Amino acid sequence: MATGETGFDDVSFDLISVQYHSLKAGHDYGQYVRDAENAGRDDIASFFRQVMSEDSARADACHRFLKDMTGSADAGPALS
Repeated sequence: MATGETGFDDVSFDLISVQYHSLKAGHDYGQYVRDAENAGRDDIASFFRQVMSEDSARADACHRFLKDMTGSADAGPALS
């Protein structure tokens, strides 16, 4: 498995990237929920809550995959 300049293999880097972006988006969606609620659009607020929940599940899945890879030969030097 290739290891880039970061010391992380491609799969670990990709998982970390998806996890970061999912968590960042989840933070932003909180404001979107408030905006929709303030506009009286509970339907849209509900949609944003659903999207936030999906991103939270994505971040959690990445965390589990990374945990599983830690200490394995697949993790590369940065996760070992």
